[in-house]
Amino acid sequence: HVQLVESGGGSVQAGGSLRLSCARTRTRYTASRYCMGWFRQAPGKEREKIAGIESNGKTGHAVSVKDRFTISKVNANQTLYLQMNSLKPEDTALYFCAVGPTCSTSAMRSAMRGYWGQGTQVTVS
Repeated sequence: HVQLVESGGGSVQAGGSLRLSCARTRTRYTASRYCMGWFRQAPGKEREKIAGIESNGKTGHAVSVKDRFTISKVNANQTLYLQMNSLKPEDTALYFCAVGPTCSTSAMRSAMRGYWGQGTQVTVS
């Protein structure tokens, strides 16, 4: 299974920006069609998908982050990014990247079961 490592989190003031990165450290994802995405989990809350990008470049963002966050990737090395602007205190969470056969939340959760990385903490005050 692909092993993913998240980085780029930190503590910022409301209105600030951060750029998260997700690097593949083992086994390239070889399926011709796949989706990479970002999830986040706040204390006491369920892990939620906030953005996804298909192998053809098509993107989707959750309503809560739309127009503030932008997902992108570099195909050559399957590196994933999340540019986060206009951060709000409610964006405070542990952020994880994921890969799956499609961008559906259930498909990605199933694919990542047992393979989630450590995540990167984002704190907005």
